[in-house]
Amino acid sequence: MINRRKSKQIQIGNIKIGGDAPISVQSMCNTDTRDVGKTLEQIMELASAGCEIARLAVLNKDAASAIKDIVAKSPIPLVADIHFDYRLALTCIENGIHALRINPGNIGKKEHTIKVVEMAKSHGIPIRIGINGGSLEKEFAEKDLPLHEKMVLSALRHLEILEDLNFYDTKISLKSSDVLTTVEAYKLIAQKVDYPLHLGITEAGTLKSGLIKSSVGLGILLNQGIGDTIRVSLTENPVEEVHAGYGILKSLGLRKKGINFISCPTCGRTQIDLIGLAKQVEEKFKNIDLPITIAVMGCPVNGPGEAKHADFGIAGAINEGYIFRKGEIIARVPEADLINSLEKIIMESYSSVK
Repeated sequence: MINRRKSKQIQIGNIKIGGDAPISVQSMCNTDTRDVGKTLEQIMELASAGCEIARLAVLNKDAASAIKDIVAKSPIPLVADIHFDYRLALTCIENGIHALRINPGNIGKKEHTIKVVEMAKSHGIPIRIGINGGSLEKEFAEKDLPLHEKMVLSALRHLEILEDLNFYDTKISLKSSDVLTTVEAYKLIAQKVDYPLHLGITEAGTLKSGLIKSSVGLGILLNQGIGDTIRVSLTENPVEEVHAGYGILKSLGLRKKGINFISCPTCGRTQIDLIGLAKQVEEKFKNIDLPITIAVMGCPVNGPGEAKHADFGIAGAINEGYIFRKGEIIARVPEADLINSLEKIIMESYSSVK
């Protein structure tokens, strides 16, 4: 049982973050925010995959104007990602955005900061301070300190600006492309403040390398009870970020959304296309939101026994396979019919499966 760090709670739309709320899974659209149709289409895909909060890049006033139509039809809360131009933040708030990602120390004059903070406060809009190890302000980048300490100093400076304006509806992220730098930054900030923390490894890479880095970094932090919301950053369709996020949380017992999928690594006893079969099963059931474990095992000799904790599973044989439930074989099926047969058995057991 993981003892989570005690943090204050904020709310983005209908999603609570921090406190005793479940660790939420986020992603970011890679569409042009000015294209309302395409952006909404991707938001719908993300929501269907289980995404709970989506972030949108707001690069100019046209993108900020598009926020109004996007928010009106989005099924999940949205965060506007803004750099430097305070006017974009004001427009997004006016247009109904649910949260901002903006660093208050980087939007120019003090009066600009005050305008954004006051409007955010009056509309109940949280602000995320987002520190990136690769783009620190000069005053911190030049300090003779480890990078993670520089990142924390930067975060504390932005936090101080908000607190001086009596704004406390805040969450913090400290991301680096280096896993251990990121881990140390979050560990340090967790000791200094009680604000909720948004976890991520920035610029983690493509699907394979990004999953490895994110799983290691986020896994270390989450296992220590640090983290209130996460994004797995991947150079890939953002839907994959959502699946990866839940996968990490499920592996630590922190969320139970969706199936738990397991499969054996194959060996010389395998007489079936186990790799292809496992990929098909995982894809087939990835959007089913049931707290069940599905196993794909290589042989009927050890498979059902080794995966007897699984609710349902397939054990391969020669051109066929066995479907088992809780370790007991219940059907013998030709290889071509295995997935459909497994789905039918699960559907018969859980009428809510669609």
